[in-house]
Amino acid sequence: MADEDEIVEILESVPLFRGLRRQQLHSLARVCIERACASGEVIVPQGRDGYGFFVVVSGAAEVILENSDGSTEVVNTFGPTDFFGELALLDNGPRTASVVATDTTECLILPRESFLGMLRRDGDMAVEIAIELARRFRTTLEAR
Repeated sequence: MADEDEIVEILESVPLFRGLRRQQLHSLARVCIERACASGEVIVPQGRDGYGFFVVVSGAAEVILENSDGSTEVVNTFGPTDFFGELALLDNGPRTASVVATDTTECLILPRESFLGMLRRDGDMAVEIAIELARRFRTTLEAR
């Protein structure tokens, strides 16, 4: 189990949180949940509601997309400091792909409801994260 300072260090490596002050990172760290996954375990299943935001602390995972014809394809891989589920922080829409551990994997989970509560109480945090999300979306759109 990581202590709060270790979790803050992990969160500092996440670009989504780059504009946050140390105090804000500590607030996020206090609500994070640690989860260990065995190799082959589904971390998040495609089609399920998005519970929150995940940071891979150690291990590895694949993003697997199930197509409408039932075929599957690996569309991305994750390792330490990679993250996913940023849209799940803002809406509770279904996951667009599954994430499956390919090795023993440890993740931090920032639950959506805890995160939204913090944004309601800390407008500065909300603005910094909105700016970074917009930057990420713009970069994605420009890459197309």
